[in-house]
Amino acid sequence: MAVEFILILLSPLFIIAIIMELLKRKNSYSIKEFLLNLGLALSHQATDILAMLALLPLFFWLHSSFALFSFELTAFSVIAGFILQDFLYYWFHRSSHQCNWLWAAHVVHHSSNNMNFSTAMRQSLFYPMVGMWLFWLPLIILGFEPKLVLAIVALNLAFQFFVHTEMGPEFKLLGKVFNTPTHHCLHHASNPQYIDKNYAGVLIIWDKLFGTFVCSDGEKPRYGVVGYQYDVAFFDVVFTPWRILIRNIKQQKNIISAIKLLIDKPSKLK
Repeated sequence: MAVEFILILLSPLFIIAIIMELLKRKNSYSIKEFLLNLGLALSHQATDILAMLALLPLFFWLHSSFALFSFELTAFSVIAGFILQDFLYYWFHRSSHQCNWLWAAHVVHHSSNNMNFSTAMRQSLFYPMVGMWLFWLPLIILGFEPKLVLAIVALNLAFQFFVHTEMGPEFKLLGKVFNTPTHHCLHHASNPQYIDKNYAGVLIIWDKLFGTFVCSDGEKPRYGVVGYQYDVAFFDVVFTPWRILIRNIKQQKNIISAIKLLIDKPSKLK
C-alpha cells in the first residue's frame, strides 16, 4: 500500500529525529511508553493495510464510475491534491474532536502525558473502522487517482510526525502558513484555553480561516485527556474509550438517543 510504503521509506528520518530528541530531552521518554507507542503504531499499520486491501476496489470503482474530472499526473495536480487533502484532513481532525464515534479512536493519540516524536506513533487500530478513509472519497470522486490520493495522505502524515515535539524552534515566519511544533503542542494540551484548537495537518491556514487557531498565552501545555488518566498499557489506551462509549449507549432509552450520543461531543461521556 502506498501509505505504508512511503512511511516505511521515511522511517530512517523518523528514527534519527527520535534519537536526536532522546539525547536532548531524555526525561520526556520512558522505555515502557515508547514500546507502547511502537506497538500502537504497528497495530494501526496492520489494520490500515487490511482496510486498504478491502477498500481499494471501492476506490477504483468510484473513480472509474463517478469521477467528475480527469487529472493528469503533473506538479500542479499533485500540489492541488495535497492542498485539498490537507483541507479535508482538517475537517476529519476537527470532527474527531466533536464526535464520540471518531473520538473513541482519536483519543488514543491524545492519551499520553508526554509530548515527543514517539507520540506521533500513538495511533488507534480502529481508525479504519470509524471511517477515516471516508474523508478522502471527495478527492477520488473529484478525479484524483486513488493511488495518488493515498500517497498524498502518507506525505501529510509524514509531515505531521515532525510537529510532535517540544524541541523545535518557533518558526515564526513559516508558522504563519504551516503547522509547527509550537502550534501542535497546544493542540495536544489539556489546558482549557487550548482544547479543540490547532487542528491543522500541514497548513495552519485552515485554523485561521475557520476560527480554531490559538497562540500560546504563556501557560505551559499540560498533556493528556481531561477527566481520565490512561495507564501505559495497550488495552487500556485502545479499548477503554470504546468501553465507556458502549456503556453510555446502553444507558440510552431508545435508538434515536443512542445515535445522537454517537455523534455528540465527547465531553458528554462519563
